[in-house]
Amino acid sequence: MDDLMVRGVAAGGLIRACAAVTTGLVEEARVRHKTEPTATAALGRVLTGAALLTSGLKEHDTVTLRVLGDGPLGAIVATADAHGNIRGYVQNPEINLPPAGPGKLDVGLAVGKNGFLHITKDLGLKEPYTGSVPLRTGEIGDDLAAYFLVSEQVPSAVNLGVLVNPDGTVQSSGGYLIQLMPGVKDEQIEEIENIIYSLQPISTLVSLGWGPRRILEEILGHLDFKQLEETELRFNCKCSRERLETVLISLGKEEIESILALEGEAEVKCHFCGEVYRFNRHELEKIKEAAVSLK
Repeated sequence: MDDLMVRGVAAGGLIRACAAVTTGLVEEARVRHKTEPTATAALGRVLTGAALLTSGLKEHDTVTLRVLGDGPLGAIVATADAHGNIRGYVQNPEINLPPAGPGKLDVGLAVGKNGFLHITKDLGLKEPYTGSVPLRTGEIGDDLAAYFLVSEQVPSAVNLGVLVNPDGTVQSSGGYLIQLMPGVKDEQIEEIENIIYSLQPISTLVSLGWGPRRILEEILGHLDFKQLEETELRFNCKCSRERLETVLISLGKEEIESILALEGEAEVKCHFCGEVYRFNRHELEKIKEAAVSLK
């Protein structure tokens, strides 16, 4: 199944919803960052959450989701754009904790409950907008739901899940976001809650072959769900040799001279995708000249 996000409405537009299958991009993130199972599950949830947050973004808009808890994983960061390009990393990818129960990786403990969830939206204005909420559980989905309620005053159901195989590879990954606008009836809310509680975990549904549209129709089909948009998703980083060269130039002449004296070359790794760029002595000399000319 290809990675895909579907966005739609129900109840005459009073309910906004989106769902995503992210198995492929989470597996690519696992390979790139060499994550252990607990780290894979946490990073996968954040990557999926970032994908869901792109619903409604325009052409050049981007959103960044940062989860900064006091658990051993450290920072988890993902950024996504309106075209389905998603990238992200976890600070300590080697973390793997004992399971919290049968088939349940302990993401909450690995993330930690003390800390903050930050969402930054760059909508092409003078300054990006950032909203933050304290972490509630560290499970990511619950924390995102708290963000929508506190920061945007929109009651929301957020479900994120990653199923990891015994060999550490990603079997399935996905999530959904259901948002209630003013005017939704109490009985409609109760019906939605009952359906959600009756469903198997989202990662299980994806492993069974459920796509995002089927997930949303299962939850909202009785309220006349209508699909509005479908977006292909992929792990895709904006890094390039030229961008990393700019980073080296920003270090300044003295720092580059120190690298030349001690190492003779430089190796720069992109946090978001793990790609490594190497610069030899000749290239560093040219970069040093560029740094001097900036002064």
